[in-house]
Amino acid sequence: MRFGTFIPQGWRFDLVGIEPADHWRVMATLAQRADEGPWESLWVYDHFHTTPVPSQEATHEAWTLMAAFAASTSRIRLGQMCTCMGYRNPAYLAKVASTVDHVSGGRVEMGIGGGWYEHEWRAYGYGFPGIPDRLRMLREGVDIMQQAWTTGSATLDGEFYQVDSAIVQPLPVQDGGIPIWVAGGGEKVTLKIAATYASYTNFSGSLEEVDHKSAVLRGHCDAIGRDFADITRSSNFNTIVGATEAEARDRLAAVKARLLPHVGQERADGIEREYLASPAFGTPEQVAERLAERERHGITYAIHYFPESAYDLSGVDLFEREVVAALT
Repeated sequence: MRFGTFIPQGWRFDLVGIEPADHWRVMATLAQRADEGPWESLWVYDHFHTTPVPSQEATHEAWTLMAAFAASTSRIRLGQMCTCMGYRNPAYLAKVASTVDHVSGGRVEMGIGGGWYEHEWRAYGYGFPGIPDRLRMLREGVDIMQQAWTTGSATLDGEFYQVDSAIVQPLPVQDGGIPIWVAGGGEKVTLKIAATYASYTNFSGSLEEVDHKSAVLRGHCDAIGRDFADITRSSNFNTIVGATEAEARDRLAAVKARLLPHVGQERADGIEREYLASPAFGTPEQVAERLAERERHGITYAIHYFPESAYDLSGVDLFEREVVAALT
């Protein structure tokens, strides 16, 4: 199994209590630590407001962080889970990503999706198109980016985007352009876009849901003559590990206590339930067994979010020593 890790950026209230002037130091330190460790990739979220409730707590912008991490790391690959197509013109985004690919020496991944956080969309003046329109925007935008990264220019007279010989030079460092991750499990549109353009997909769910979505993806690949095996399937995991189950629960209690003043009791209780249900919650042995089972069902890339990492790295250390080592 391949492994990625999220760097806290504030979006999930994961930098609260740390002075904003110290945020970059914390993020850069964690990125450099990941760069020196067993991780294949690091990731940030593409959001502007905190979740599950908007607040005045800092949320650092994804592509600015991509450029900063590109310059401050040397090995690890750099991704976003996932860039919202509606937040940036796709030709401009292709240009930004190509530049970051050069800064990084060819280490950028393009995680892309249709977007969902309505409060954020409206607050920044983007409106909030319905799901079908957001997915059409995604399809057009991915088409533009693929053109840009393979030919150096893009032209499209689309419903949502119109570009006319938009020049994107230099081309990315990576042969064939920046790898595209299409995030989401929508069966009629999102997975069809993934079958056409993606090197990676990213979706979650029960093992039955994973099997079903994989079958749908395979069907879309068969329909266009693409080899299903060319697409790596990945999932994200909310991750808390402890040497014992009691320790894992203690760690979760500390996370919940930190979130409670910001999200309220009801949402904090819901977050607690989500962690307890996560395949990546528990002892290293439990987590490794569940991840191995996911791998047997075709999920060969696991991206882990550690809510503690800005405050306490002991759980991350334990995961690296016992889970990553067991599965790689």
